[in-house]
Amino acid sequence: MDKAWTKLPRHWNKYRKGVRNFLDFAYTKGRPQGREISCPCAHCANCKWERRHVVRDQLIAAGFVEGYDIWVNHGEDIPSPMKIDKDTKAQESSLDDIDGLLYDTFRNVVEAEESSEAPNEDARKFYKLINEAKQELYPGCESFSTLSFIIRLYLLKCLHGWSNASFTSLLELLKEAIPELNIPESFNKTKGMISDLGLDYKKIHACPNDCMLYWKEHENDNSCNICKASRWKEFPHVESESSGHAKYDHKIPAKVLRHFPLIPRFQRLFMCSKTTKEMRWHEEERSKDGKLRHPADGQAWKDFDRLHHDFASEPRNIRLGLSSDDFNPFRTMSLSHSTWPVMMVVYNYPPWLSMKSEYTMLSLLIPGPQSPGNDIDVYLQPLIEELKELWELGVDTYDASKNQTFKIRDALLWTISDYPGYAMLSGWRTKGKFACACCNHNTKSSYLKNSHNMCYMGHRVFLPMSHAWRLNKRSFNGKKELRSAPSLLKGTEIVETLKDFENEFGKKRRRKEMVHGRKNQYFLSYLIGLKIHYVIILM
Repeated sequence: MDKAWTKLPRHWNKYRKGVRNFLDFAYTKGRPQGREISCPCAHCANCKWERRHVVRDQLIAAGFVEGYDIWVNHGEDIPSPMKIDKDTKAQESSLDDIDGLLYDTFRNVVEAEESSEAPNEDARKFYKLINEAKQELYPGCESFSTLSFIIRLYLLKCLHGWSNASFTSLLELLKEAIPELNIPESFNKTKGMISDLGLDYKKIHACPNDCMLYWKEHENDNSCNICKASRWKEFPHVESESSGHAKYDHKIPAKVLRHFPLIPRFQRLFMCSKTTKEMRWHEEERSKDGKLRHPADGQAWKDFDRLHHDFASEPRNIRLGLSSDDFNPFRTMSLSHSTWPVMMVVYNYPPWLSMKSEYTMLSLLIPGPQSPGNDIDVYLQPLIEELKELWELGVDTYDASKNQTFKIRDALLWTISDYPGYAMLSGWRTKGKFACACCNHNTKSSYLKNSHNMCYMGHRVFLPMSHAWRLNKRSFNGKKELRSAPSLLKGTEIVETLKDFENEFGKKRRRKEMVHGRKNQYFLSYLIGLKIHYVIILM
């Protein structure tokens, strides 16, 4: 569709006519929730659902959100590579470079195979995928191999939310309609092919009250060791007519944490020749003229390098940021549901790549329906174990650009979150009398009786002692401010304060809280403004 009118002045009749045509299209081709559609205006950015007249008014007032050129949220299809002109067939073939994908993914297996040292299991997966990549989808097919078709079909399943059963039914229908198709017979076999590529995730069952994970030594437990809640959802038992006994169906876990392992993805970054050079950009190509353009130009990065010379000496070691926030996956505000993804940001990349969504890694998907609160520490355990392994031991990784194997390590430098997320990740209370992480016990707070809120008026302590506002009584709380700025907590002070503190997790247990945090504060550095440039992990 022609969308040139979206760039026109919003008071023009042609623009307003285009808005009407857009709304007609969205309510005809899209999938409105009753009378509401997602509003694509610059303010809502497809994050809010509104009625037709509201969307129209906001599009005329604010215009379309920048970059929304394909109306995928309103019924327009994403252009398929199959629709590319024949003159660009070479470009189309590059989109399905399965041989290159397999070689980059299993490069270490190929190199080891040449020296007769290939791991048997990895080699088996590699040669199996190679055979599937060479198989024609059907006799005479030149556009797809079996593997490339399955990957494309699996992508459509993920994009459009097909159920596993519907995916199996589609495979059966395709096989029945075209018997020559070389495709798997079920979703489970398809998933096996995808998992061999390293694109799978792990399911870890959790206590429904957020007390513990059924993980490691508790993997085979059937009830929570803390609150005694059942691991499984309970359904009414159906009496069997023949035996008269209860008939048990497949057990369904009450709560499931999705863990997307980081280590194989980090390894793949260096196995791929297209990304391994970008991982060294911060050291080899960054302009070092003293201007702040990248986190590596900041004082925090420099202080970290000064404290950890062995880590800084290898520019391929990964510097990470962590971000987490809740969202409602059901696209409606009438249903209260809170799911928490935990995302990892790689800061080795140049700034125009590190913040792109395709370069952000999903590490954990913490299920709802309620926010985990301070019990988020329970769900962070698999991620923390990975980060500790990478920090303390490192993992052997093949660098495709230098044709060598090195030991990759990582460091978590920052977390990015809003204030409620900051409270959950750090364990610091962000409301009440001592809400300021910088001021600590010296927080100057006052309770406002009429509004029932806390007011913080001590911010003048951070001004220079000669600043005129320090002596200004009338504009503030009626008092002069002669105090000096409070000193920030040191890492040794935090360790000493929390060394004997024990957490009690779970919604049904009484939690022993401290004013300034709790043990197992995995992400203290920079989250609370400390002068520590590394992560303190307290066990």
